[in-house]
Amino acid sequence: MQHRFLGNSGLKVSEVSYGNWITHGSQVDDDAAHACVARALELGITTFDTADVYAGTRAEEVMGRALSGQRRDQLEIFTKVYWPTSASPNGRGLSRKHICESIDGSLRRLGTDYVDLYQAHRYDHQTPLEETMLAFADLVRSGKVLYVGVSEWTADQLRAGAALARELHVPFISNQPQYSMLWRVIEAEVIPASEELGIGQIVWSPMAQGVLTGKYRPGEPVPTASRAEDTNGGADFVGRWLRPEVLEAVAALAPLAADAGISMVQMAVAWVLRQPNVSSAIVGASRPEQLDESVSASGIELDADLLAAIDEVLTPISVTDPSHTAQASPATRP
Repeated sequence: MQHRFLGNSGLKVSEVSYGNWITHGSQVDDDAAHACVARALELGITTFDTADVYAGTRAEEVMGRALSGQRRDQLEIFTKVYWPTSASPNGRGLSRKHICESIDGSLRRLGTDYVDLYQAHRYDHQTPLEETMLAFADLVRSGKVLYVGVSEWTADQLRAGAALARELHVPFISNQPQYSMLWRVIEAEVIPASEELGIGQIVWSPMAQGVLTGKYRPGEPVPTASRAEDTNGGADFVGRWLRPEVLEAVAALAPLAADAGISMVQMAVAWVLRQPNVSSAIVGASRPEQLDESVSASGIELDADLLAAIDEVLTPISVTDPSHTAQASPATRP
């Protein structure tokens, strides 16, 4: 496993990180989740990403138990705040009250005194950004949070947040966007802004929610127990990715991967890691053996001819319009 600096900070993260959106506390039982985390550790993953909202806070609890007993200084543990975790009027968003209460809940569930990275899970249009960044600054100074990041912020939002972070001396170092061969939205504006600001990307869904593995085939029924049948985002997933033109294009990638001597999974993860502004690619698993293939993408370099061939196949159907960075619905949040 190779490591990269997260943005312009001194924090190193594993090129492939482990995330538990959808899986822990919902799709898989605790024993399977613990086995997946154990395998991630065996394969050299040191960076673990979760969020308070995943599985209604249960995902943080599962992650905390799975990592208990590990040396804390050898792990980078990330979580997020924004989405509602209670019915309280103040139980969502990026207000000072919600942030300060949420971090205590997350630390308790994760079984740790601090998180390495605390991320604003979305931009809060109803709370002054100054209030949010001041709350983050106080958490950093208290030692509960080492670094601050965000998820799915636009280029303008990143610039505004970074300006306040500089004034408040807050280490604002990351953004967590969706990014894959099929979803290239961040390339137009977010990556240039992030390079300018010293912010690194921790990308989610590098395999386009499994589509880039090649398991969904044009004209064939979807596999049983797949994302397409999942009630958490299934309808959006089907409408976005299981269109015939998308599946046919993805099928055309298989011979490219075969010629390069790598799998479709390795190619998908290595493709996002080819981008210098990407610090880590988040992968998940419901079975430990699934991690072997995705983690093995660390260190794989795709040559220029292969990258050009991928572009030729996928550019006509890849999503690149920055307008798609509008706040995602809860069903599609990472």
